[in-house]
Amino acid sequence: MARPKKALITRETAVQAALEIIEEHGLSDFSLGAVARKMDVKSPSLYHHFQHKEDLLEEVAREILSLAKFAEDDSGDWEARTIQICLDTRKALLRYPNAAPLILQFFPRHLMLGAYERTVKGYPETRELHMAMLEAIEKLTYGSALFQAAALANGSPSMPAFVADRYPNLAESIAANPYDDEQLFLEALRTLILGIRVRTDAMREDKPSIDTEDR
Repeated sequence: MARPKKALITRETAVQAALEIIEEHGLSDFSLGAVARKMDVKSPSLYHHFQHKEDLLEEVAREILSLAKFAEDDSGDWEARTIQICLDTRKALLRYPNAAPLILQFFPRHLMLGAYERTVKGYPETRELHMAMLEAIEKLTYGSALFQAAALANGSPSMPAFVADRYPNLAESIAANPYDDEQLFLEALRTLILGIRVRTDAMREDKPSIDTEDR
């Protein structure tokens, strides 16, 4: 019998099969055996590519984040580039809501190094603030994405139902909110970036000038 011209199992096809299984059945029912059945191959064949289930799940996390396809263009406005990176990251995670929690367990940070570099390169002011800035932007982005992914995976609303008379201020704020989930994230991100600008200006003003230090 002739051998197939194309390999039945590659890391790429296994990752795609794993993503489909996770989105159909959730992480709790995931196994290498399920992936093998999905690909119509024998389970032992997968062990040539992945020693453990976690090896494949790590590749799945990498694949999800790689979907963001961060632009490598350093030109243009720093704020606009940063916002686009965050929006692309969030959309990538929400594309596979059941698999999104894998980002917490197997965060492929090396895929973000280029984005980190462009962010701090484009915002040269107050170098000692850069890591705090990255911390805030990154955690807002992933936190927003993972909370919404959980809601989508569970089929539940972002905000639970409640009695308005018991929480009147919250009810009024929700009623006044004109944004959908993505727009709400965008406004939160813009508010954070504005705070970074204000904090940068304050730190710059607090620094003594060279003339003052020499006196």
